Amino acid sequence: MTEGVEPSAEDSTPSAYPPRAAGSGRRLRRRRRWLIGALAVLAAVAVLHGLVLETFTVPSGSMQPTLWRGDRILVDKVHAHDVARDDVIVFDATDVFTHPGDVPPSGLAGLLRSVGDVLGIHLGETLYVKRVIGLPGDTVAVGHDGRLRINGTVRAEPFLAKGMTASNEPFSVRVPAGHVFVMGDNRVASDDSRSHLGDPGGGMVPVDDIVGKVVLRYWPLGSWGRLPT
Repeated sequence: MTEGVEPSAEDSTPSAYPPRAAGSGRRLRRRRRWLIGALAVLAAVAVLHGLVLETFTVPSGSMQPTLWRGDRILVDKVHAHDVARDDVIVFDATDVFTHPGDVPPSGLAGLLRSVGDVLGIHLGETLYVKRVIGLPGDTVAVGHDGRLRINGTVRAEPFLAKGMTASNEPFSVRVPAGHVFVMGDNRVASDDSRSHLGDPGGGMVPVDDIVGKVVLRYWPLGSWGRLPT
């Protein structure tokens, strides 16, 4: 006689539901772990994107022939404040290239902007891409001959288009501490420090407003690589 429990009538009644597959629970757990892992990777990428590297699309032709409208660029945010002459930078011009009637955000908008600054998310800002021409303490000048001089020494600009001068209008300025003087490579079509010499701040970009340095262009693929200097 076989030991065991005799099946009841209920046990012998066919179930209205098919039996659960043996491995379905394990597959569900594996999918859950995969989803959690994918979300963790996405979170890490978001943090790196906000704090280490960031991508931008060039909005205009003011940096031609170095960068063209629609080019995609990768920006190093870690070394944002460690800039040198001829570096191409992205900076927040909200408080630099101001216009009459511009009002800094307040209330909720101001709070969101502050949070965005911490996270690396730029909300309601005007981001420019330009080339660093003058460093703190430099005297930047262009004479009637159209040549750029830094501290009295003529400086070559091989990144300009052939035949283009440093500036159509002569000027001479001294860059204050904690600021840089910037110009676009397309000197005849660039809203840059020269355009705001008469504004409060003289068109100088505070180092603290620099978002990062352009390290390479990644699109279009045919132009992939570091920028010419």
